[in-house]
Formats: sequence, C-alpha cells, structure tokens
Amino acid sequence: KSNYMHILLFSKAEVNGNWTPQEKALHEARLKAKAKRRVRKSSSRSESLSESLSGELADGDSYSPKGKGPVPNDRKSRTGKGRGLPKKGGAGGKGVWGAAGMVYEVEEPDVKDPNYDEVAQGDTVYATVVPELDERELEKTVNPIVQEYFEHGDTKEVQMLLKELNLGHHKYEFSSLAVSLSLEGKASHRELTSRLLRDLVGKVLSESDMARAFDKILKELPDLMLDTPEAPQMLGQFIARAIADHALPMAFLDRYKGKVDCDHARAALDRAAVLLSMKREMVRLDNVWGVGGGLRPVKHLVKEMNFLLKEYLVSGEVKEAERCLRDLEVPHFHHELVYEAVVMVLESKGDTAVKMMCKLLQAFWKIGLITVDQMNRGFQRVYDELPEINLDVPHAHSIMESFTDLCYQESVITKQLRDSCPSRGRKRFVSEGDGGLIKN
Repeated sequence: KSNYMHILLFSKAEVNGNWTPQEKALHEARLKAKAKRRVRKSSSRSESLSESLSGELADGDSYSPKGKGPVPNDRKSRTGKGRGLPKKGGAGGKGVWGAAGMVYEVEEPDVKDPNYDEVAQGDTVYATVVPELDERELEKTVNPIVQEYFEHGDTKEVQMLLKELNLGHHKYEFSSLAVSLSLEGKASHRELTSRLLRDLVGKVLSESDMARAFDKILKELPDLMLDTPEAPQMLGQFIARAIADHALPMAFLDRYKGKVDCDHARAALDRAAVLLSMKREMVRLDNVWGVGGGLRPVKHLVKEMNFLLKEYLVSGEVKEAERCLRDLEVPHFHHELVYEAVVMVLESKGDTAVKMMCKLLQAFWKIGLITVDQMNRGFQRVYDELPEINLDVPHAHSIMESFTDLCYQESVITKQLRDSCPSRGRKRFVSEGDGGLIKN
C-alpha cells in the first residue's frame, strides 16, 4: 500500500511538473529495470523451446546441442515456429527442379499474356538459323572454296559446302566469282569450272541464276581485261560450253542481239555463237578448253614434247620451251622429255644438238622443273633401249658416253648415273703369232 501511494505521488508530481532531482533519477532507474526484465523473459522462453525440440528431433537434425546455436547454412526456421521440417518437403529452394518423381503439367498459353498471339499458336519448331551472307562475306567465303576445288576437282564437295551456306539473293554471284577466278588461272582450271557449273545447275543453282551470273560478267568484262586481255574470247567459250551443257538457256544469246553497246561484250557473244554453230551436232563442247593435265592421252603428250624439242632446236629459246612444258601440266611425265631429248642427241649429226640439249636440261634442272627422279628415269630408259637404238645409230654408245660426260660436267646428272652408262665391249683378235688369244 505504501508503494502504491508512492506511485500516485510520482504520477501527481509528473502531472504537476514538480519533480525533484532524486525522484526523477529514481523514476528513470525503475523504467530501465522494467525493460531488462522483459528482455530476460523473452530469451528464457526461446531457450526452453529449443531444449524441448532438441529432445524430440532425430540424429540428423539441423540444430546443435544446447548452448552451441543452430548449424550454419540450414533452411529451417530459427524463430521457434513451425514443425522443424524442411521447407516444401526438400523440393524447394533456388536452382531446384522439384521433388523426385514430380510430374509437371503442360503449361497452356495465357490469353491475358501481352505476347499471346492466337494465330501463331501451334507446335513449337526448333531450327538452326544461318544468317545470310552479304557481298563482302560472300567473296571471302567463296574464294577459298573455289581454290580448293581447283586442287581436288570434286564437284559434290562444293555442292555440300554451298548447301550449308545461306547465299540468299546473292546465290548467282558464286558462278560469276568462279568464272572470274578461272580466267586468271590455267586452262585446266577453266575446264574444271565448266564442269562445276554444269553439275550445280538443278541442284544448287537454276538456269536463271546462271544467266544472271553471266550478265554480270559481261558488264564487268572491261575490268577483267586489265588482268586477262583474252577475257572476251575465254568468256565466249564459257558461254558456249554452258549452253551446250544445258547450264544456260538456249535463248541467252538471242536476248543480246542488237542490244550490245560494249565492243568487248559483243566479241564474247560472237565467239560463243561461232562455237555453237561449228559444234551444232555435238551434245557438249568437251574440247573447248582441251583435256587438262594427265587426262590427255600419252601419245598426245609425247607428240607435244617432241614438237617442243624440235622447236627449241630451231629457235634456241629456253624460256619458250619452259612455258610450253609448264602448260602441259604433267610434272609426273617429265621423264619423257628427258628421254626424247637424249634420243634426239643420239640421232643428230654434229655437236650443235649435244650442246643445246645439255643447256636445256641444265636450265630445267636449275629451276626445279625437272626433278632428279625424272632425270634419272629419262636417262635410264635410254640406257635400257640403247642396244635397239644402236641398230639404227651405229655410234650410239660413243655418243652416249660423251653426252653423259658433258651432262655430268654441267651438273645435270649425278656421278652414279654417269657411271651406269653402258659401254659396248670390244673384242679383237691379235696376230697369229700370239697364239690366237683373245684380248679384251
């Protein structure tokens, strides 16, 4: 009762504003003590609850024994609420698909979705999208394909590579780029390009695409002539071959009649018209570029090399002979040139042919046009046939020995090849006074 009366006095003093310093300090101390009692009471309740739970949970519980606090990285409630079980039965959390064996229903498109399109709804189709090549990327991509094709000559591989590309509206430019590259190359490259255009029509390109390509080349003909002066004649042969191979429509030439202002384009079209009129009965103009390289018959190659050597003996121009040999494009058959050159030396009269052929072989040897293997094979063939050659040329052995010595001195052949040159054994009878013995 005394305490109650004292509190009433404090409340009255607070109302009246008449606080003494001692009373004010005592009042503040009591308020702090009251606040501390509330904190102790709430903490004691949480500890008692944790102790009761620790006795009921299993051994794998996420709470530690008394006084050590909860185990870190657990996902259970720490406020004392709940049953102490994992959230969502262990199937929740970040990056979790769900509980094992859970089957999800197909999510139907929401009509209220702002991206919902009623017309476009249907089965989802997944496809690889290849971006369309622009003009710069097309040239960088096509040039390596064409250059590799000139090496292997497989048209099916080019078809496969083109199908993987998205040429788009620039599809026809592949043909124009291939023809432009072949104009700067060899005759065998132009033959391969004509075959490629024939095989691409109907599979990758159409006749209209091919016509657009040749239209573009005719417009660019003045620029092509800066690097290839014979471009109009070559382009005319390309057009004639393409029409004969059914890669270009037959009406391609008729579209340009009386409508051509460029003299170079007119020359190309006239060349094509002449070739088609000459070969009207032939299905294809297979020989318009000639058969390239090793595809030529052996008799034809032998005839060409024989003519090359005879022309060299008349003119004496090593550069021209080198150009003719390179144009044949048969490095594996150069031993035939060596064979024909040595045989001409054996059949010739005088020392002029001996010196000129030695000079020619020496020039080809230095520039690497004739390898050591081809040189050895050519001489060895003459060695093997020397007995037969000797029937027509009685002094073939002596001429062969002198020629091999000269070639060895000029570093054309090796010492081993010179020493292997056959020499005719001479046997003579001495006078009868020696007893008729035979001397070697």
